[in-house]
Amino acid sequence: MSGSLRLVSRRDLLRCGGMGIGALAFSGVMRDAFGSETRSTADIESPLAPRQPHFAATAKRVIHLFLSGGPSHVDTFDPKPALDKYHGQLLPESMHRVTERRTGTVMRSPYKFQRYGQSGIEVSEIFSHIGECIDDIAVIRSMQADVPNHLPSILLMNCGDSRLIRPSLGSWATYGLGSENQNLPGFIAMRPGGYPGNGGPQNWRSGFLPGAHQGTYIDTRHTQIEKLIENTTNQRVSHDEQTRQIELLRVLNEGHRRERDHNAQIEARIQSFELASRMQLEATDAFDLSQEPESIRRMYGDGTEARQILIARRLVERGVRFVQAWVGSDWDHHQNLEQSHRAMAKQCDQAIGALLKDLKQRGMLDDTLVIWGGEFGRTPTVEVPMGLPNNLFGNGRDHNNHGFTTWLAGGGVKGGYVHGATDEFGFQAVEKKVHVHDLHATILHLLGFDHTQLTYRHASRDFRLTDVYGDVVHELIA
Repeated sequence: MSGSLRLVSRRDLLRCGGMGIGALAFSGVMRDAFGSETRSTADIESPLAPRQPHFAATAKRVIHLFLSGGPSHVDTFDPKPALDKYHGQLLPESMHRVTERRTGTVMRSPYKFQRYGQSGIEVSEIFSHIGECIDDIAVIRSMQADVPNHLPSILLMNCGDSRLIRPSLGSWATYGLGSENQNLPGFIAMRPGGYPGNGGPQNWRSGFLPGAHQGTYIDTRHTQIEKLIENTTNQRVSHDEQTRQIELLRVLNEGHRRERDHNAQIEARIQSFELASRMQLEATDAFDLSQEPESIRRMYGDGTEARQILIARRLVERGVRFVQAWVGSDWDHHQNLEQSHRAMAKQCDQAIGALLKDLKQRGMLDDTLVIWGGEFGRTPTVEVPMGLPNNLFGNGRDHNNHGFTTWLAGGGVKGGYVHGATDEFGFQAVEKKVHVHDLHATILHLLGFDHTQLTYRHASRDFRLTDVYGDVVHELIA
């Protein structure tokens, strides 16, 4: 330095000092990212961490058996003697206003009904195994949806809205409760053969909820674990090497996340990658049915439907909060209903009965809610052949949203109970009507939530599963 003292202006001091402070801050960030105080996303509470509901719940987990296409209520759980009396005749004039669609004459059920259990509830012969469990089941015979069209009614049943993309029921459940197993998805949707048409992934997406709450789709056609759950093992890298790689990725991801102000889409993507990593060990075990005793596998039976229903039990047993199994390829039988409904029921009746008995003997039915049903029911009249590929030969039934059946079991539900009724023909609900919004409100109540208070702020509005509708059906609760 020269003999003279250099004066520094206040502006220069702030400029130079500011750069120094920035360097100090940057060193702190680098230390957090790469030094001894490395933080990973495991240090941040997972969006699927278990949470307490609004009040004490009777159900801790849900298995939703969804029969896409619309099973006929008058051929399964809602017997109508009037169909035998008026078979082949036109409906009374007073009934014509009920349906907006062309229908033919009254068609009797091709199946016999039998009383089961101490409750004596009548069940169709095609669901005899479920009938054996009827004292644990609450049958809702007065369900109603909005329209007789597949896509809007399927979305309404699964997401609470028939038009707009909204979070699914499973997403709301995990949003409210989290999951009891951080190494498996909180919400799993199983459907054999892919998901063409009828909304596909919209039925298990998270909508505007954080991406961690979307359903993980599994194609249950496959029996080999490597195909059922792909990329669960790495054949080229050792476990220790992979662990180090994953830890480095966590550090890089965390820095990427911070730089972008914890962007929701990035959060969801990071969560999905980390969940996939944790699943590598646990998923293989959960989906490996060879670990089940032979007696249990025999009890559920053979075939894709039986396999995925047994997998559903194994998943909820391991802490997965919500499992949806799409049961049967398609219950939309506009023709040849007798053969088609019987074939569909044969694929799943034994397994569903086994599920209820299996959960009960394991002490799990008390706090596991099982839901059965489709998006609507079917008409009590034969459908008029219209020359369409799915209706060339007749002897089937058309869509009916005015009255249909859903049943619940376990999870605090009143077993051996029938709620509501349709008219003498089964065309429309006339007693104790239950809209889909009411069903959703009741399901959330069983999970410990006031459905009007389980909300999420989106687009400057508090949204909920039931929109601005829905009443809890307290008569269904034990």
